Amino acid sequence: MCCFAQPVQFVGNTQIFARFVSEKRQAIVYEMQYESAVDNAMILPIPTVAGAGEKSVRFVDFSGYPQFFRDLNRAFPVRNEFSTTSRAMLPAPTSAAPKLAVQEVGSFVASVVPQVEDFRRLDPQFSISPETWGKIPIYSDYSFVVFQLKSRSGRPHPMAFEFDSRHGEELFFPTVHIHDGEVHELEEFDHTLYCQLPEFDARCGRYTGKSDGATRWVRSEKSAGHTVKESLAKGLVDAGKLLHRKNLIGNLENRDVFVSRTKLPIQQDRSSWQFLRSFGGGSLALLGTSWLIHRRMKRMRSTDSRNGSGPVN
Repeated sequence: MCCFAQPVQFVGNTQIFARFVSEKRQAIVYEMQYESAVDNAMILPIPTVAGAGEKSVRFVDFSGYPQFFRDLNRAFPVRNEFSTTSRAMLPAPTSAAPKLAVQEVGSFVASVVPQVEDFRRLDPQFSISPETWGKIPIYSDYSFVVFQLKSRSGRPHPMAFEFDSRHGEELFFPTVHIHDGEVHELEEFDHTLYCQLPEFDARCGRYTGKSDGATRWVRSEKSAGHTVKESLAKGLVDAGKLLHRKNLIGNLENRDVFVSRTKLPIQQDRSSWQFLRSFGGGSLALLGTSWLIHRRMKRMRSTDSRNGSGPVN
């Protein structure tokens, strides 16, 4: 999700990694390139469990692994780089509410906003009004993580955190855009998503460098441990599992991405079609003609039966 507390001149090359580190606890690693004329903050909504507080999120310092997404990408043969500009966002209104706790996480100052109304407790320089969030009703009981950016431009090291997800059967990617205080039906996307799901590993075919027919994601050639430095990833990546990648590029529906662990895309059963193809073109035509003749004779017998006339003995 490209969501900033203050106007931005550019946002692009967004990359997001997601994985369940336990049954219902999810990790997200997020990186983007941006340019801002003023001090700014990146804000991500997350579907936490009911009643989650400030301590429900664990931030992970990735300042020692700035090349994390480069290493993820090395698991795939070719990756096209895209970039796109982002519309600016209106400044957030001020608030005199009590402040939320902040903590240093590498190059960021991070906070957890338990509920939408708690944005009034955050420094107004780095917050978005509850009225703006109200335009997306699903966020009414979400929590939010806020990363204050120490630089006004560049590509900082990845932001990383864990949280207890209410969607234990779906992996969540924060991809909704709010750039100008309005929620648009379509937005320009410039995202590369990475995930690890054992269910994908079990279903995907061999490596081809293209979208897999069973998962509709591109699987990595080898397990993550061949390219990712597991010690620097601090437990957020499973070295023994595959990586899966999907690009979201262009003018797309403005929504978050949920990836089901159980309801994978169904691949069409082509066994009957392959059987028919084995006959060749001429035989297929003959089979089709025979079927039409059989169907016509069946209808004629049915008509004769209704008229009281049957076959003559």
